[in-house]
Amino acid sequence: MSFTFNIITSLNQVSKADWNVVTGCDYPFTRYEFLHALELSGAVGGTGNQNSGWQPQHLLVYEEAQLVAVMPSYLKLHSYGEYVFDHAWANAYQHYGWAYYPKLVSAIPFTPVSGPRICIAEGYDQQSIISAINEYIIAYCARRKLSSWHLLFPSKDLSQTLAPQLMQRTAVHFQWINEGFTCFDDFLSTFNSRKRKNLKKERQQVWDQNIILEVFTGNGIPEEIWNRFYYFYQMTYAKRSGHGGYLSQSFFQLLAKTMPEAIVLVLAKREGQYIAGALNFRDSNTLYGRYWGCIQEFKHLHFETCYYQGINYCIREGLKRFDPGVQGEHKIQRGFRPVYTYSNHWIAEPEFRRAIADFLHQERTSVESYHASACEYLPFKSKNANKI
Repeated sequence: MSFTFNIITSLNQVSKADWNVVTGCDYPFTRYEFLHALELSGAVGGTGNQNSGWQPQHLLVYEEAQLVAVMPSYLKLHSYGEYVFDHAWANAYQHYGWAYYPKLVSAIPFTPVSGPRICIAEGYDQQSIISAINEYIIAYCARRKLSSWHLLFPSKDLSQTLAPQLMQRTAVHFQWINEGFTCFDDFLSTFNSRKRKNLKKERQQVWDQNIILEVFTGNGIPEEIWNRFYYFYQMTYAKRSGHGGYLSQSFFQLLAKTMPEAIVLVLAKREGQYIAGALNFRDSNTLYGRYWGCIQEFKHLHFETCYYQGINYCIREGLKRFDPGVQGEHKIQRGFRPVYTYSNHWIAEPEFRRAIADFLHQERTSVESYHASACEYLPFKSKNANKI
């Protein structure tokens, strides 16, 4: 089987129909609409002072004239917005007078959720295409004198397939699993008594502050609601990081027009005014919590808006999983289970490759210990504690 490869620097160089036939339109983050909105809004791409540090280098794979696989990828000039932290690797390169940037990253910008990273059209041999991509990209990096190639948050199967050539790194995120619950109280019935009472108390304290929650989906989200959410998003980034966030208002406006069916927006209202919001995306099986913002802190409001409303939505819609985003051991006592996530890494320089391989081996032991420890703090009755 013979393949040809093309690296494009903008999604404008491929049709939406051709791209989406390969990726499908279920998982939202590899869709043409999502990735193109990042480019059109300036979150990625750009030149000169407007250079985002994410330069599109999307891989297209053809068999004869037929597009059979794609891999969203970016030439990176920094390590921000990736959520797989390699700053120590970059510092080590710099210490020895080597250039770590630019590097190649195959990932979804600003989106640390696992999913397909090499998308292959139905009816084609996945193993042969993955092997061909691996060989081509390593040669491409060597030809361009790139320090490394990083595949972030792939599925476990893809990560394991690539592990012999691309070093595997593991981390732990927290996700909610739907065990066929009929309502939120059904979910709470799996908790031990003390944890169940604590969670009910948290929710009651939100209501006692005269806060109500509203869920908006699809085309039924008015422009003024989007404007309000974006204000929350900016305010939270400004308080946390000193800037207005990676994404512009036009990014959210584009998604509202091009993929509304994938959007679930939760807003909190108090005394007639919206005070906080959480933006989620969904596919046929999973809800993905992505962006949160507020203009004022209220007790337990973050938990209600970002977690409990998402769980409610999953139960109501029959979704199997809720991935609320990175970080936060506080999710454990609220019923989110520790799960492994993966990344894979190819380092051009052999000495650094060996050093990083040793580091990853030691890190894996620590990550496995952390995962086991996190499981011990789950709030469930003993018979439910080890279900995944």
